[in-house]
Amino acid sequence: MRLINHGSRALGRTRPSASQKFYGSQRHSSLRPPLGRPCRKFTSKVPRRQNVFHAQLEDPSSAAILSSLASSSPIPQTLTEKIVQRHSLGLPKDKFVKSGDYVTLSPYKCMTHDNSWPVATKFLSIGASDISDKDQIVMTLDHDVQNKSEKNLTKYRLIEEFAKNQGVVFYPAGRGIGHQIMVEEGYAWPGTLAVASDSHSNMYGGVGCLGTPVVRTDAASIWATSKTWWQIPPICKVTFTGTLPEGVTGKDVIVALCGLFSNDQVLNHAIEFAGSEETMRSLAVDDRLAIANMTTEWGALTGLFPIDETLQRWLRYKATEAAMCNEPPESKESSPFTHQRLDDLFANQLTADRGAKYSKHLHLNLSTLSPYVSGPNSVKVATPLHDLVPRDIKIDKAYLVSCTNSRASDLAAAAKVFKDGAGSNGGMVPKVADDVKFYIAAASAPEQAAAEMSGDWQALLEAGAQPLPAGCGPCIGLGTGLLEPGEVGISASNRNFKGRNGSTEAEAYLASPEVVAASALHGKIVGPGRYQRPEGWSGVIRGEGDGVMEEGSEITRQEALQKVIATREQAFEKVIAQLDGIVEEAEQDLLGSDNASQGDDHLTEVLPGFPERVEGEIVFCDADNINTDGIYPGKYTYQDDVTTEKMAEVCMSNYDKAFATTAREGDILVAGFNFGCGSSREQAATAILAKKIPLVIAGSFGNIFSRNSINNALMGVEVPKLVQRLRKTFSGLNTKGSQQDITEPSYNSQSLDSPPPASQVTPSQEKLLTRRTGWKLVWDVRRSKVDVQEGENGPRWSQKVGELPPNVQEIIASGGLEKWVKKQIERAP
Repeated sequence: MRLINHGSRALGRTRPSASQKFYGSQRHSSLRPPLGRPCRKFTSKVPRRQNVFHAQLEDPSSAAILSSLASSSPIPQTLTEKIVQRHSLGLPKDKFVKSGDYVTLSPYKCMTHDNSWPVATKFLSIGASDISDKDQIVMTLDHDVQNKSEKNLTKYRLIEEFAKNQGVVFYPAGRGIGHQIMVEEGYAWPGTLAVASDSHSNMYGGVGCLGTPVVRTDAASIWATSKTWWQIPPICKVTFTGTLPEGVTGKDVIVALCGLFSNDQVLNHAIEFAGSEETMRSLAVDDRLAIANMTTEWGALTGLFPIDETLQRWLRYKATEAAMCNEPPESKESSPFTHQRLDDLFANQLTADRGAKYSKHLHLNLSTLSPYVSGPNSVKVATPLHDLVPRDIKIDKAYLVSCTNSRASDLAAAAKVFKDGAGSNGGMVPKVADDVKFYIAAASAPEQAAAEMSGDWQALLEAGAQPLPAGCGPCIGLGTGLLEPGEVGISASNRNFKGRNGSTEAEAYLASPEVVAASALHGKIVGPGRYQRPEGWSGVIRGEGDGVMEEGSEITRQEALQKVIATREQAFEKVIAQLDGIVEEAEQDLLGSDNASQGDDHLTEVLPGFPERVEGEIVFCDADNINTDGIYPGKYTYQDDVTTEKMAEVCMSNYDKAFATTAREGDILVAGFNFGCGSSREQAATAILAKKIPLVIAGSFGNIFSRNSINNALMGVEVPKLVQRLRKTFSGLNTKGSQQDITEPSYNSQSLDSPPPASQVTPSQEKLLTRRTGWKLVWDVRRSKVDVQEGENGPRWSQKVGELPPNVQEIIASGGLEKWVKKQIERAP
């Protein structure tokens, strides 16, 4: 599927009036009126064959149930897996992808922003000259748009010239934030997969597009070959029940999720949101975009909403608007939103299959939610607004910025706070509180134009808000209005860790646009008073499972039918999982601890020259959350003349200086959970290779480190059982050692939006940071298992591990992704 690319357009939008009932509430709609452009007649829909009665299709509840019962593939798949299936290359015949699979992907779109020039430099350094699929690439300038220094302007000019020479779509500084552009221009198309070299690519899931971030090497690979690799994450289904109350927004939903499920339940997962039609109707598209955007902060790799009735109506309106206001369809300036294209989309609509397997289920009752505030300085700290208000928290700065919550509907919600205040202020819009600075920046130029047309932008300016250009700005700590030491700020953006919005000695909170505006008006954290707590409210209903059997809930017959179906599906999945576990345990008992034949019936193809077995002695670094600065010190990251020998010498030195003398060539490094969290520096992988350690095993890996490892030919395997066995064996020993907390240097963030490293955690009794264990490990690549010998006379056991398929073997055998790309270029005719 291809989109017609078009240049920068600044179309205005206004708030709905008579059409509100059909298209959605005023709070959440983004509608574009004509702006003096020629209009053409509405194009009728193309008729299509139906396989159910028309009345069933028209009734949302029936349609939802019928969709859930349908299964288009012999093997049930989640919505995530179905989208990945569509974009995977070179799959064996009758292969249905599943969570855990490595696939070669050709994403529908790939967006880069201010980091386009570093990507271009890498692209050119690997021998590429022409972008493989020009329609696939979107370039935007959005991060440092306030920076008018010669250095930044030169970089921006180089990016624009490169885009022009390559013939790809380019959006200049001031046009808007890249993620918003991807949505409003139709690049993030429902049912497709889009990537970006930015962690908030998850936002595309708000419109049913599977969005996920990639690192710069991946982006360069896509430019050169139109493809990259991806491992399908474990998939978590989050079921919403109830409906969103008045005065509660999508921002409150995701802030609550981050705080209520704060123990890494969805870390490195793909998320699929689900719920009844009634429930999902209460979440407008702008709400969904905010929720999907901040699934990044929740720890997930994607946040996907279904292509349901609410999204379909939003798309239909966009198509109607385009038909009335845009150029003819054959024009390059025409909108990608057309009714014929939507007919095709809905006729071949993707939905999760009945019986699709999820790694876990969580649920949240929206009816029990109230406005929430995140912070200070952590998204994992989320407090109901009614508990925070009595603390009388004074603020110095307020921000209505970012791709999370700066659309026209958000600006309208903030402006309403001040407009409502005019009634008690002699009809005059009240001013922002004394000693408070309120900064506003629209998510894009069209969103600002819509706010201006409705009068909302002017109302905010009249109240004393200070406008900033459409872009990231204060959200990422760049430009005007940053927090100073000792200040307190509240923002509608997505991150509030220390130093993100300015000084590390400031306090930052996150909230909805309404709460941010009310706080700016009153000079302290408060709400606009729209939310009324229901009688008998006893707290937020949430937990594991799908939440369909909530005690005391009143439901309709249709809802009851949906709940019965969902309950049966979940029960069926649990039974299958239990049977799988029983079979696995029985196999181990029958085959013995050696389990030599385990997995022999599912052999992985091993490419010629790739090792079938990797073996060595285990050196154990007993800590969780060892971050990239602990692996490779930040002070060396931007030194281009560091030798391989020096890299080997300083490898893991910020974690443990004794590592250099304890670890040896050929060892297998085993660490705890979330190994390699933190920034995106690739040297964290290459330093381990410099130490001549061929394999890293961990309880789990940080996602960016996992990608960088394969991209740089370092092999990694997750074996939680091994970490647990090592800790059980060695944690009680009385040994010496010490550990220092590792922090990322403030001057050394390799990515503009890297989260701060997690705190390292070691068992309370363990003092030795790096240990030679005397244990031997063999990784059998063909049989996808590891064999562990626990010391000379200890027990021996085997464990199945994830498959390393030929497409990933090829990248590693080539010496990493860059060298693989070079080979692809050389092979090209």
